[in-house]
Amino acid sequence: MSRFRTARLLTAGAAVLSVPYWLPRTVVAARVALFARINGDEGIAFPNADVPAERFQEIYSHPAANGRSRGAALSDLFWYWLAPGPEIHQEHLEEGPRYDEVARTTLAVLAGPGRELTAAAAGRTAAVLDELVTGRAAFVRLRDLMMPVWAEFFYGLVFREPCPPDARRLIVANAEDVVNALKCTRPRHLARRSRLTRYLRRRIDAGHVPPPHLPGGLTPQEQAYYLQGTFFNTAVVQMSEAMAHLLLALAQHPEVQQALADAPDDDRYFTNVLNETLRLYPLFGVAHRISTDDIPLGPGKVIPAGSVLCFNYPEYHATGYTDPDVFDPARWDRLVARRQHHIPFGVAANRPCPAWRPAPLAMHAATREVLRRFTLHSTVAHTRSIPHRAPCLLVRRDRPLPRHRLLAARVFLRVRDRWEDVWRSGAQLVLGTWMVLDARRLRPAERYFAAHDTQGVPLPSGSAEPPRETKDVPPCPPRS
Repeated sequence: MSRFRTARLLTAGAAVLSVPYWLPRTVVAARVALFARINGDEGIAFPNADVPAERFQEIYSHPAANGRSRGAALSDLFWYWLAPGPEIHQEHLEEGPRYDEVARTTLAVLAGPGRELTAAAAGRTAAVLDELVTGRAAFVRLRDLMMPVWAEFFYGLVFREPCPPDARRLIVANAEDVVNALKCTRPRHLARRSRLTRYLRRRIDAGHVPPPHLPGGLTPQEQAYYLQGTFFNTAVVQMSEAMAHLLLALAQHPEVQQALADAPDDDRYFTNVLNETLRLYPLFGVAHRISTDDIPLGPGKVIPAGSVLCFNYPEYHATGYTDPDVFDPARWDRLVARRQHHIPFGVAANRPCPAWRPAPLAMHAATREVLRRFTLHSTVAHTRSIPHRAPCLLVRRDRPLPRHRLLAARVFLRVRDRWEDVWRSGAQLVLGTWMVLDARRLRPAERYFAAHDTQGVPLPSGSAEPPRETKDVPPCPPRS
């Protein structure tokens, strides 16, 4: 009997210890299946059998693949995540004069000599690192570490002045709330986001925002939503995520990290590293568009008008390469990025990221400042969505740790990440399901377009435009 009891205890112990290896995958599969059941399964994902990877950019760039929000059930979910003011968010505006003015304003804010952008990014990174990371070594979450950097950076671009501490706190709290909701690791807190909206509105009313940095055709409240959504949601979140991916990749590939540290001004090598990072870990999961006309595929085949098109970046980036799952910056010595299946900032013909020029410059400057101070070490899982916010050990470059302490830290990071993944995957299942259902209940995009035309003009009572003929689609992976 004692042997039987011992065997049962050993079996139970083995089952408990194996939980981090099987439960997260099981929960993720259940979450995907549940989301598909909630939202239906009739969206068109690309690439596919009719549109292979070789035609991905052709369809993505087609003039009829230009609908953004109106007529897609998926839009309700993204509007829910990006509230308040998703109707003013540049990425979700429909084509027309309002979008054109907003896009011009964004480019004006981001314009400037490369040396100024580089200096600003370097200065903000240096200040934040010196403030937040003290001592010989520190465990950090890279995404959290980078958020204040980009909060101050984009505040400076918008207001043309240094970012005060209270503004930084508001921006970081807002951005963290948005990205945590997108990752389904936390529910959204609109009160937290509204505090930033009120701050921006006060600054606009006081005339503190340079006029070229505000779209003139919007009301002051819409201008506040524009600044919040474009710069203090998307820009801060995307740059923080991009830096987290880049620095985590360096932490897990010490030979690449050392090469960058030895040649901090080697633009070509840094470009190779960044290209490879964004190939493996694109910032967008799936971008959706709504076809406004038939898109021909060949004899007798079309994508009908009103279809919801989901462009899968990770799947596209995994095609056309030798050993696509291997992190290999050297491959870009042999390849030309524009000729590969590589669109880290979108496609030029269909709303590319407006930060495609300043982002690499700013990231290079920030990376130099990090590597000048620290070596990076991490053994956590590296996935595109990085819901763990990229845990990492930073060690002062001039005060390295003994090998046994470094080994212990690496083991700690790995074990903690495995067990955190257990509760995190469960939380994502519960919170993700709840938010999808809540978005379907609120229907923010559908209700907005029932009362406004595509340029935001209120419709006369009883004259709502008929919705486009579209089908429900499964929730594409979050784009940030």
